[in-house]
Amino acid sequence: MSVIEDDPFAGPPRRKVAHEIGENLEFLSADELRARAEALREEIARLEAAAKAREDSRRAADAFFKS
Repeated sequence: MSVIEDDPFAGPPRRKVAHEIGENLEFLSADELRARAEALREEIARLEAAAKAREDSRRAADAFFKS
């Protein structure tokens, strides 16, 4: 094993990116493009849900401390 693999302070391994913004799409099939679009829609929904949860938490804290 290399020193980097044994690093106790290393974060979790990064997962492979399914799509990179601005990537050349010329060589992808229609099915691959549709699959990537669906994956991006799912990621957008996940991001929006996380943002809403943060906003809800902030509102709850604000309401608690205003009392």
